[in-house]
Amino acid sequence: MYEWVKAFHVIAVISWMAGMLYLPRLFVYHCDAQIGSKQSETFKVMERRLLKAIINPAMILTWLLGLALVWLGGWYAAGWMHAKFALVILLSALHGFLVRCWREFDADRNTRSQKFYRIINEVPAVLMVGIVILVIVKPF
Repeated sequence: MYEWVKAFHVIAVISWMAGMLYLPRLFVYHCDAQIGSKQSETFKVMERRLLKAIINPAMILTWLLGLALVWLGGWYAAGWMHAKFALVILLSALHGFLVRCWREFDADRNTRSQKFYRIINEVPAVLMVGIVILVIVKPF
């Protein structure tokens, strides 16, 4: 059972990360679109569908399956798991922040620049590197 849970956890993580890396990139392009334009409205649809159909469900599955793995594998006392948990909390907080940004774009109230979203676009990748190293190397 553990291996099946792990397989579906990895699939959920890949889906979540794909969305977390793509959504801020959409925001970069959305910054250039004129409010009310066809292009702006298209970005709104793309962003909403990405969040509702991929990112949100993938995050929920990642959390549920990850917690199941912690329980099934007895990892709850491992130091590396605590560090990983902290990074996943940060990734989840970033997810929440991106939802807030999406709501601002959807209401035509974005005040942030392309540069801001280009920088934010790197944060999920940095967190992912830390998480993968902790899971594979288990340094402590």
